[in-house]
Amino acid sequence: MFKASSPDSNSNAMPLWVYSFPLIPVLIWAINMVVTKYAASVIEPVSISFWRMLIALIVMLPFVYSALYRQRIHIRDHVWQLAVLGSLAMLAYQCLSYWAGHSTTATNMSIINAFIPIFTILVSLLVLAEKPNRYAVIGSLISISGLFYLIGQGSLLTILQGGFHFGDGLMIIAVIAYALYGVLLRYWKLPITLATSLFMQTLLALLMHIPLLMYFGLDMLNSQNYQPVLYAALLPSIVAPFMWMKAMQTLGPNRSSMFTNLGPVLTAIVAYFYLGEQWMPYHTIGTLMAIFGVILAQRKV
Repeated sequence: MFKASSPDSNSNAMPLWVYSFPLIPVLIWAINMVVTKYAASVIEPVSISFWRMLIALIVMLPFVYSALYRQRIHIRDHVWQLAVLGSLAMLAYQCLSYWAGHSTTATNMSIINAFIPIFTILVSLLVLAEKPNRYAVIGSLISISGLFYLIGQGSLLTILQGGFHFGDGLMIIAVIAYALYGVLLRYWKLPITLATSLFMQTLLALLMHIPLLMYFGLDMLNSQNYQPVLYAALLPSIVAPFMWMKAMQTLGPNRSSMFTNLGPVLTAIVAYFYLGEQWMPYHTIGTLMAIFGVILAQRKV
């Protein structure tokens, strides 16, 4: 077990501009859900994940080279932790999200992504051995029920009958992986800069792609797939993770993850205009249950 320090204890009197740290990544990821859905038709999941990381590393290297050299001792001492973080956020979360785009909608992906707060709370309870209070238990049950209601498209019987999207299940696993990433990032508090940490996580995750590429193969960039790859490489791979890590350090995982509840509405708007996806009543109910559950679960007494 990992020893917990008081999460979010230093974020009660933050200036308003600090909240841009979690807000900007959520805006980027909301658009990326639509890009991910589109990318599923033009490039394989492992390939886009590989290319986005490679391009991101090339872009970041001139800015972090000197820091990498100065902090090489700390990097060596914490390389296994960086590898774990990279495998969760850069490998598991990203690859599973791209695979999910093959069999579910961008709207569903974004709503399931909005459950990061509740999974963050649950993972914190498990990893940090914190005793849950009654609000955490009730809020978790409400949010999880909303999730099942969503993937069952308004009927829990649909799930029991196996009539849910396989991509929804993949997205749930991806969200759990990212929730664990946020918790570990907060409580390990590695003694290296955010830019260096992001670069090393990306580099180690890229190396982990090699066995997958040997099995699935690599799609080359072309006129049809280069646009989603470039978007993914620059904004979701560099700007969003950097801002999110900053949010985790300043606001903590629970408070930061609350901002992911804005994602579904933003994604639904973009998906409506660019993909023709419709927002159904069960989307509204599932989203409201998720938001209410998260708010309730964060009550302390």
